[in-house]
Amino acid sequence: MANTSDFKNGLCLEFNNDLYTIVEFQHVKPGKGPAFVRTKLKSLTTGKVIENTFNAGVKVTTARIERRPHQFLYKDDLGFHFMDSSTFEQVTLQKDLITSAKLLKDGQEVDVIYHAETETPLNCELPPFVELQITYTEPGVKGDTATNATKPATLETGAEIQVPLFIEQDEIIKVDTRTGSYSERVK
Repeated sequence: MANTSDFKNGLCLEFNNDLYTIVEFQHVKPGKGPAFVRTKLKSLTTGKVIENTFNAGVKVTTARIERRPHQFLYKDDLGFHFMDSSTFEQVTLQKDLITSAKLLKDGQEVDVIYHAETETPLNCELPPFVELQITYTEPGVKGDTATNATKPATLETGAEIQVPLFIEQDEIIKVDTRTGSYSERVK
């Protein structure tokens, strides 16, 4: 149990029969009336962000979650298969539990978030940036780079993203997994 004075970003709460993590919070003490805490909570099961206001001093139930390193093995009809890097146990996750599943390649290191009390996997997060090879893109035209023009490119995972015109086929690029967009070229 914790109260509103213990709130910090990343704290995990049991709220409305779901698990939420605090994305943002603000203590407010108006000139008239009692203090309260405005929060933005992100559901660990659905990914939705909601806003909620708690009265100051209210007790909330905290939940313990653990991040465990896993390695992506393969994908089949049953889902995405991962191996725990420390115990070598395998776990299968459905696509809706994985953020940026289209950028996942074989052998990729990821963090799987578990609810510590029930040992159930809640979410799978990729690192902020991944390096992927471009398997197909149209050739760029010289002198066409005066503006921020982009072209579609297919990555080794099958995902399609927009890249600048100077990027060529078979180059390796960094992709931001949070937005699914091109970040930079890898030397």
